[in-house]
Amino acid sequence: MINSGIQDDVPLCVNCDYALLKTDVLQEAIFLFIKKSPLNIIRLAIWILRGRSELIQRVSAEVQINWPTVPRMDAVVQRMRAAHADNRPVFLLTSMPEKWAQEVSAEFQFSKPILVGNVNSGASADDPATQIANRFGLGGFDYIGEGRRDLSICKAARNTLIVASDRAATPADGFNSSAQSLSVGDRSGPLVILKMIRVHQWLKNFLILVPLLAAHRLTSVRSIGLAAVAFLAFSFCASSVYVLNDLLDLESDRQHVRKRNRPIAAGKVTINQALLVAATLLAGSAWLAWEVSPLFALTVGVYFIMTLTYSLRLKRQVIVDVMLLAALYTVRVVAGAVATLVIPSFWLLALSMFLFLSLAVVKRYSEMLVTLAQEKQYAAGRGYRVEDLPVLLSLGVGAGMAAIVVLALYINDASTIKLYPTTIWLWPVPPLMLYWVSRVWMKAHRGEMHDDPVVFAMRDWQSLITLVLLGACFAAAATTWPIS
Repeated sequence: MINSGIQDDVPLCVNCDYALLKTDVLQEAIFLFIKKSPLNIIRLAIWILRGRSELIQRVSAEVQINWPTVPRMDAVVQRMRAAHADNRPVFLLTSMPEKWAQEVSAEFQFSKPILVGNVNSGASADDPATQIANRFGLGGFDYIGEGRRDLSICKAARNTLIVASDRAATPADGFNSSAQSLSVGDRSGPLVILKMIRVHQWLKNFLILVPLLAAHRLTSVRSIGLAAVAFLAFSFCASSVYVLNDLLDLESDRQHVRKRNRPIAAGKVTINQALLVAATLLAGSAWLAWEVSPLFALTVGVYFIMTLTYSLRLKRQVIVDVMLLAALYTVRVVAGAVATLVIPSFWLLALSMFLFLSLAVVKRYSEMLVTLAQEKQYAAGRGYRVEDLPVLLSLGVGAGMAAIVVLALYINDASTIKLYPTTIWLWPVPPLMLYWVSRVWMKAHRGEMHDDPVVFAMRDWQSLITLVLLGACFAAAATTWPIS
């Protein structure tokens, strides 16, 4: 078996593409290439028509991979280092272009790359096996492979270690008698998928109910039903965008202290799995949105385009990014109005604009504090610098205060008296909101805002108490109190 305690000079060969690396580098490079410019999709289509070889060579020439951040199988790395410590030569077998092969091999200064033709293609797996056997002799090397895509190499090795997520690739498949299986515990599963689609972020989609609350239509069963379907449609759409955003932000996420643990960035979910989940969620969202109404489906489509534009380009544009984030929050409110046939008031839209701008700046401000703590000048994938922190602070706090002013003016508006007979109960609302906005910014300034502010509010007990008190104020104001 493959054991670091064996002192010999038999080389150790490792399947770089599937046994060592947790991700498909070519697929990641394609997303990086698209992120450079969406128009590159046209160039990709042309290269694909010319064949896979053309695609690989062109993409590898255009994209620089940040190899130190690419996730690897730790157990495989340990065996490579153990073999090197035993003075055994270590080789990386890969079908990647020579440029990439040399770069990834340089990450392990003791390893050397061996380029093999389609090492991961079951249809032509005999060619690489013959190539390796001719070089080292049949049974003249130990091998760490994936098992399904490189079966013939596994059989030609003296000792084989199978790295696979399924139990199908075992010594019973006809490997040599010394074959072993390497258990991996970080493959995709239901909990990992749920984490990838960020179900906890669905809390933000309860903003769809705000127009119903503002119009006092919560007693309408039909409106509640439409709002529930709209909530699911928006949640599915948002989750599909989260997945696509993670695919486009792989490189920058891996440089972030928390985002590097996201399932795709950590290599726990493959690119193909992520794409399948995103497509399924988007299809489900489109179907549910159409069931609500064609106009609501159009609203969801606008939201999808806005979020995709944000991920591809606008998230790196200073100020534009936070304004678009605020707009994405506001679109949820508008979508709720469209789904339930409620006309949103000027006050509701004005409040949404300022409040959500403040919360959007909170997110960016918190990210820049992390950048400052890492002693960096720029946040990966953003257009801000650490010296922008005072400006972000003043902008965010100012927007939050403007939202409070809008709320105070709304309470004094003539139309408000028609909805709330006892407006005196609304007077505590601005101070309560002032407290919550100030608390959010205090937490952010201390570096304690690790979540989206809306998600933070649903987990923070003081925010929840504030929410209950706000609800009690509006309920009391909507009640006609007897005059004794």
